[in-house]
Amino acid sequence: MSPEEAQREPLAHERRQRVAVCALTWRDPLLWLRAGWHDMLRCPRVSLSYGLMFTAVTWALGLTFLRDPEYTLMLASTVLLLGPALAMGLIQASRSHERGERPLLRPCLIVWWKARSSVALFSGLLLVIELLWARSAMLIFALFFDTMAPSGNALQILLDPANLDFVLAYAVVTALFGSIAFGVAAVSIPLMLDRPVDAITAAVTSVRACLEHPWVMALWGVMIASITLLALLPLGAGLMLAWPLVGHASWHAYRGIICPDAGARLERQATA
Repeated sequence: MSPEEAQREPLAHERRQRVAVCALTWRDPLLWLRAGWHDMLRCPRVSLSYGLMFTAVTWALGLTFLRDPEYTLMLASTVLLLGPALAMGLIQASRSHERGERPLLRPCLIVWWKARSSVALFSGLLLVIELLWARSAMLIFALFFDTMAPSGNALQILLDPANLDFVLAYAVVTALFGSIAFGVAAVSIPLMLDRPVDAITAAVTSVRACLEHPWVMALWGVMIASITLLALLPLGAGLMLAWPLVGHASWHAYRGIICPDAGARLERQATA
């Protein structure tokens, strides 16, 4: 089934079926972004509200990293625990548009509650990945700097040419764990919102989608990372638009990647 056919299918009904993955093409990530942009323009209040929240969290992380790096892990862990619940609001806004409903801020803020057990388990999974990521980063730090703590703040350490080997090693580990996190979360959050699946099923389905279409999903991941990095350049102010765009586009990515409920489709055909 093509992504275009999947987009035209009605939303999944509340029944447990094996989750199937659609065929993808190189142009699909661009279509997801375009659809996400249109959704952002249709519900500016919801989008900008979430953009402000995400930007505030990013500034808090940045300030903590520069002034007190030892507390960065604690704050990042909190973000990972709350992130899926926050992201669901933007996804719900796009989902409402697809249903012909008007997205409202309050329902978007509390939409995660009906899937709270799955969201909590999925947040815990992300937290485990983040803790392994942090442990690997600490190991690289110890290998390159031995017992001597480098002088200067974190930004000076990263920009010092003498620390190029450390920066490259750190970048490789970051890319590795970032890829793992993306593979687990690519379609998990909208899938948990749209269908009655548990967090493990959603994560496995997301990983399977990445394994079945590695190049298209890699392109989608690179596009998300590039948008985020570009939005960070003007002191992170661009995140106010970038992250709502990615959040809305995530719904359309899910609708293009995950095929509609086969059981519901057969039932509709039988009653037609």
